[in-house]
Amino acid sequence: MPESPRWLVMKGRLADAKVVLGKTSDTPEEAAERLADIKAAAGIPPELNGDVVTVPKKQNNDEARVWKELILSPTPAMRLILLSGLGVHFFQQASGIDAVVLYSPRVFKAAGITSDNQLLGTTCAVGVTKTLFILVATFLLDRVGRRPLLLSSVGGMIFSLVGLAAGLTVIEHHPDGKIPWAIGVAIASTMAYVAFFSIGLGPITWVYSSEVFPLHVRALGCALGVASNRVTSGVISMTFISLTKAITIGGAFFLYAGVAVLAWVFFFTFLPETRGRTLEAMSKLFGATDDELEPQDGATKDKKLEMTATN
Repeated sequence: MPESPRWLVMKGRLADAKVVLGKTSDTPEEAAERLADIKAAAGIPPELNGDVVTVPKKQNNDEARVWKELILSPTPAMRLILLSGLGVHFFQQASGIDAVVLYSPRVFKAAGITSDNQLLGTTCAVGVTKTLFILVATFLLDRVGRRPLLLSSVGGMIFSLVGLAAGLTVIEHHPDGKIPWAIGVAIASTMAYVAFFSIGLGPITWVYSSEVFPLHVRALGCALGVASNRVTSGVISMTFISLTKAITIGGAFFLYAGVAVLAWVFFFTFLPETRGRTLEAMSKLFGATDDELEPQDGATKDKKLEMTATN
């Protein structure tokens, strides 16, 4: 597996980067264009075309500049990028996936399945379903696109959560006797929810958040996204039992369905399609102007100022 062309450019190894880009691009012209974009993002002047070049050293205030551009004083485009990157991570977990996966034995027991063998079988079925549909997602991401797959995935999750909540609510209101159709609805809805999550929101969250952040703030942006994901996951996992006691287990999943509706609206409103876009062009996708893109290329900017002063 070759090194990433962006990493190679950051190390000044332009010749090696050209080889990798030549293998992953459709035409030599596309490879040259992608190399120019990566060089600009890395702060390498366009006139440097040797096999190995000197990469401009980072200045002492680079880290502070990253925090300023992404958090403290972001441009409108950067603000949208940050909102999208953090939002997709938050809603991935806030829609209740960990409550379903981690507490699936409890959910199935509440649905009326009491046999240990049946509980084990249904719990294993959840894991198998999740794995199979993640594999399906790998073939659909670039064929269908991130946005259509994400919206259809969350739409399916909403209906599945409503079905699960309704089935569990009916079962709770008939404690003396089993309701076969309600049990079937609860089990089928659980499997459908996991399938819809795994084919869209599950994998797309990680793909999308790694694509949208510009190169110079990507490390911080991705770190904040993962932090948002893990904190939300912890909150959902630790509050599920208390939530079911407060509003019943059916009520808990109705609540997650409501969160999923908000997620669908958020994704529809703020997340543009990124399929086919280069990583260096993402800022323009979110409405960045050329002036707003200029700070990403600090070394080139200094070079331009120096040339202007000389002239």
